Amino acid sequence: MLELIGRNTALFSTDVSQYEDEIVRRVSTSRFLVLGGAGSIGQAVTKEIFKRNPKTLHVVDLSENNLVELVRDIRSTFGYISGDFQTFALDIGSVEYDAFFEQSGGYDYVLNLSALKHVRSEKDPFTLMRMIDVNVFNTDKTIAQCIEKGVKKYFCVSTDKAANPVNMMGASKRIMEMFLMKRSREISISTARFANVAFSDGSLLHGFNQRLLKNQPIAAPNDVRRYFVTPQESGELCLMSTLFGDNRDIFFPKLSENLHLITFSDIAVRYLKSRGLEAYECESEDEARALMATLPKEGKWPCLFAPSDTTGEKDFEEFYTDSEVLDMERFDNLGVIKNEWESKEDLTNFFEGQIVQMREKKRWSKGEIVTLFKQMIPNFLHEEKGKYLDSKM
Repeated sequence: MLELIGRNTALFSTDVSQYEDEIVRRVSTSRFLVLGGAGSIGQAVTKEIFKRNPKTLHVVDLSENNLVELVRDIRSTFGYISGDFQTFALDIGSVEYDAFFEQSGGYDYVLNLSALKHVRSEKDPFTLMRMIDVNVFNTDKTIAQCIEKGVKKYFCVSTDKAANPVNMMGASKRIMEMFLMKRSREISISTARFANVAFSDGSLLHGFNQRLLKNQPIAAPNDVRRYFVTPQESGELCLMSTLFGDNRDIFFPKLSENLHLITFSDIAVRYLKSRGLEAYECESEDEARALMATLPKEGKWPCLFAPSDTTGEKDFEEFYTDSEVLDMERFDNLGVIKNEWESKEDLTNFFEGQIVQMREKKRWSKGEIVTLFKQMIPNFLHEEKGKYLDSKM
């Protein structure tokens, strides 16, 4: 996988090795709850915790099937631990989750990996409202519950797209960070912004696997550059932030010679080559679909590489803004954004009130939500292009 994303060394191995003894000591004496633990990043961080023998490791996720696979994967790779390992198929916005959390024995660390992460989720106002509920309000609710139960540390995953956001997903995570800041007076909170997780569920790279399995052409933008981390690296980054992040810290991968921008089309070419296939560039979707009948027999795969023209796509990634204070000395390949407490309670209360009004009426438009987001984030550079990823192959 490293070769496909343009690297030959693991990104955080030096930092993890340096702190391994302390990581093991803290994990083996602590109780963990992982929310959204059956997604790609959630599974990765769950494995990082499990293999260091925690006292308690409970995993909550909506996806019953993914939880089953997580357990099978862990049992097949690591086996068993002496601590309490259980999974629960629950919606963290539900009363069932509330009852579960209330009756639990308590946790030292709660990690929230649940999110609506796709830019395509902003195409309609209804999915967009659910994104706000999951990314902002469920997060705030679970933090409040942790405060009441005396949890020591709360970790929540953010995104690089929260830095100078151009899409609604990134903006929702930036607003989430404002809610985290408000709660940080009552509980220690850290988070992480990081790059695309290679071959994570629902990602374009994961889609490459699906296209080959289903004998379908590959499509990818040739002008969108991204940083990539492996699933294991995403788990390591989350665990390092959870255990070693100070209150209000945001961890991110340092931009170094070990982390490179790469286009999706370049990865597609490398991916096909690793499968013994040659990428064949087509001029249209119709041509790509038609050539599937003949080209694979010749060791070639139809591909459509074209510039991005959909709403919400940013042609580069950044992990921090010019106004944020950085600590680049503590770790070799981990940078840290250091945040002082800043009162944004008027803004967060205003945001919550506006969303409550929309939901009570059961009628809202995307335009209304975009306007509200711009009131929360003055530099929000959202550009509506009228075309979304669901309208493309």
